[in-house]
Amino acid sequence: MSEHRRKAPQPQGGGRAAARRAAQQPAGRRTDAPRRATQESPSAAHGEESSYGGRAEARRAAQRGGGGRRRGGDDSGGHEGRGRSRADSGKKRFIDYPRAGKYGFRRWVPSWKLVSGLCLGFLGLMMGAAGLAYALVVPPEVNKLATAQNNVYYWADDTQMVATGGSVNRQEIEYAQIPPAMRNAVISAENKSFETDRGIDPMGIARAFWNMAKGGETQGGSTITQQYVKNSMLSQDQTLSRKFKELFITLKVGETVSKQKVMEGYLNVSYYGRGASGLQAAARAYYNKDATDLDASECAFLATLLKGASYYDPAGAPEVDSVKASAEANTERAKARWSWILDEEVKDGTLSAAKRATFDTFPMPMQPKKDAKLGGQTGYLVDLATKYFLAHNEEGVTEKELARGGYEIHTTFEKKKVESLEKSVNKIYKAKIDPEKRPDKDTHVQFGGASVDTKTGAIVATYGGQDATQHYTNNADATGAQVGSTFKPFVLAAAMQYGRRNPELGTDQGESERTPVSPKSIYNGDNKLKINNYDGTVWQNDDGKEWLQTNDGDHSYGDISLRYAMQQSANSPYVQLGMDVGTDKVKQAALAAGLRDDKYMANSKVPSFSIGTSSPSAIRMAGSYATFATSGKQREPFSVTEVKHDGAVIYQHDTVTKSAFPSVVADNVTDVLKNVVEHGTGTPAQLPGRDVAGKTGTTDGNKSAWFVGYTPQLSTAVSMFRMDDDEKNKDRKFLEMYGTGDEESIHGASFPARIWHDYMAEAVKGSKVVNFPKPEPYGDTVFGGGAVSPSPTPSPKPSPSESSETPTTPPPTPSSPTPTPSETCQPLDWECRNDQNGGATDGNGNGGTTDGSTDGGTDAGTTDGGTDTGTSEGTTDGTNEGNNNGRGGIFGGG
Repeated sequence: MSEHRRKAPQPQGGGRAAARRAAQQPAGRRTDAPRRATQESPSAAHGEESSYGGRAEARRAAQRGGGGRRRGGDDSGGHEGRGRSRADSGKKRFIDYPRAGKYGFRRWVPSWKLVSGLCLGFLGLMMGAAGLAYALVVPPEVNKLATAQNNVYYWADDTQMVATGGSVNRQEIEYAQIPPAMRNAVISAENKSFETDRGIDPMGIARAFWNMAKGGETQGGSTITQQYVKNSMLSQDQTLSRKFKELFITLKVGETVSKQKVMEGYLNVSYYGRGASGLQAAARAYYNKDATDLDASECAFLATLLKGASYYDPAGAPEVDSVKASAEANTERAKARWSWILDEEVKDGTLSAAKRATFDTFPMPMQPKKDAKLGGQTGYLVDLATKYFLAHNEEGVTEKELARGGYEIHTTFEKKKVESLEKSVNKIYKAKIDPEKRPDKDTHVQFGGASVDTKTGAIVATYGGQDATQHYTNNADATGAQVGSTFKPFVLAAAMQYGRRNPELGTDQGESERTPVSPKSIYNGDNKLKINNYDGTVWQNDDGKEWLQTNDGDHSYGDISLRYAMQQSANSPYVQLGMDVGTDKVKQAALAAGLRDDKYMANSKVPSFSIGTSSPSAIRMAGSYATFATSGKQREPFSVTEVKHDGAVIYQHDTVTKSAFPSVVADNVTDVLKNVVEHGTGTPAQLPGRDVAGKTGTTDGNKSAWFVGYTPQLSTAVSMFRMDDDEKNKDRKFLEMYGTGDEESIHGASFPARIWHDYMAEAVKGSKVVNFPKPEPYGDTVFGGGAVSPSPTPSPKPSPSESSETPTTPPPTPSSPTPTPSETCQPLDWECRNDQNGGATDGNGNGGTTDGSTDGGTDAGTTDGGTDTGTSEGTTDGTNEGNNNGRGGIFGGG
């Protein structure tokens, strides 16, 4: 192309169009323009730089953020852009620190806006943290110590005997059992806003400080909820961390736990002094009543104790401060606060002014009792009641559950009778037992005793030993001491109820056709009497050895009535009577009366079973004799009337009456035992002006002695024995009592009868005099044991061996004995002979009991000298220990 047709070159700035295109380019692509300019302009190839397109272009560049260096741009233009940018960058910062536009120290002083912002931010942060903590906090479990309770045992009159079984004297009660007056008193005194606050009361805290500054009466600064949390969930350390925990847990409890539960928990865990934690324990400690029985005045006083029992208990607390906590100072403080609380209740509308006016006398609490220990008789009583409840409760309460505490156990024990029985035993200990003077005779002497209400079976008193903390075996319970002749009344009762078997009718018919036996029946009372089976054959043990029964002192009585044999405690007649009736029937009678078929019931297949080789407890013996006192009505002895747990009744005794014997049988037995006390071995037990029936009992080797007797209202058993004091030794042995108490020997008529008499004289004092029913004649006058009948009787014919089966015997019917020559005052007039010999005291006893063995080697029930077996060779069966029963009516035997 020719030179003159070429376009004219464009201006270096690119003209208006170039400027416009440059302005339209994005800020991030500002370098494109020079690049394009270089490509379009030939001069770019020669390294020339392009320039801005005039003033407008420069202004636009500056507005786009100027100061930015452009490739190939003008230096002066670049400096101008940076200056303008710095001037525009002075806008406000979010945190203006160090402060812009300030110089010197003012640059470093924060503004009020900055300080306010920081405070608000910190407050917001704390509130957020608190909210998070509140949301995450879980109230801890109530401390075990806060809910630890003991078991409280009460006397029969509902006064407290002892609190034991737990580390704290507390018995929890439910909200409904808390008197409204107590709740009102606590709210008025401690936390007026309790019903409406959320656990924390800032106004209450401020008011407490204000009242404290004025020196006036104060409400507690802490709310009831706070105090409940502090006492039951937290330690008592006064630390900052504990305070924070208390705050958050209180708020949580205030929101999640009902006011009723908080009040219930607070009053159950608070300490009221005198070792009492919880309202129920406090009510007992200060007023000896249940919490539900407190009146408004007493509640107001107990509320004062929450402020500090050591300074508000009128009894004083000299161990705290002998001056400030004296009885006088404490009483003055208690009266003032008690009055103030009642006035506050009036102001709060929970107590009327008229009612308040009636409380013009301070409800002075009783004096504090000395700490009750488990020593003396208390431990034995607690042990008996505990065992009885565990054995009879239908709730299935176990020993482990009982050990957790919280039970109220109401017993049948009468405090005065317990003390009287203990006093009677101690009197004998002090007067007669002297271990220092007679170390080989008077050591290890033990007594046991139990007294039972005949009408109910309630055990009103026991004697378990000298001290429950030193002698652990409860002597009122089974000890293994044989009862001796006190077992004979069961033989007589069996003979009257079941009758004597008829040897003439053979084994089967003889079992079913029996003859009821009258107490007038005649039996041979000779010493070393050969004992026969009921069919007339001689009884032999498994080794073929015969049995010869001895009497105490080897005394022979000849033919005597059963009544007189009981009076003199002759053994031969009752051993043979037991064989005629059947020792199995004797056992049935003993069980019907109230004894147990346990390890203490001896072997009933041997003749000596009838004279007391068994070893039941004093409680059981007293209870079984009570059956005779009530004309044959048997009631189980019991020691617990009612048990409560957390205020609810979980056990209540229900007396069950069983018919053990027909009344005519029981009344005749009573009449025979009454004669024992009036004319026989039991004369030391007489209570002038009152009917008394009873029986002595002494065992072979003089190793135990008993007296069991009763009036129409009360039956009591007393035992005496010697046993080594190593209670961990399972093979403990009974020791002889010859020479004990400076007596030749010990019999039921000696120390046991004296203890019985002294106790019963006090126990029945003031009670109505009641006589035993007059017995009706009953049964036939039979002759046994070789006794000579006044009229000829057929000789017994040999019959097959006794059947092991015992057919059911129909109840006997009373029959009056036909008069015979024996009922006149002739040589065989046994009743007249009895009257003539009624006061004889020439020795009596029972020998010949066995330990139940059938090997014939050792018969633990015969007299101590060994018993002639009666064989033609005159051999003896070795060491046969006997039951030597009471020696006449004189004290101390012999």
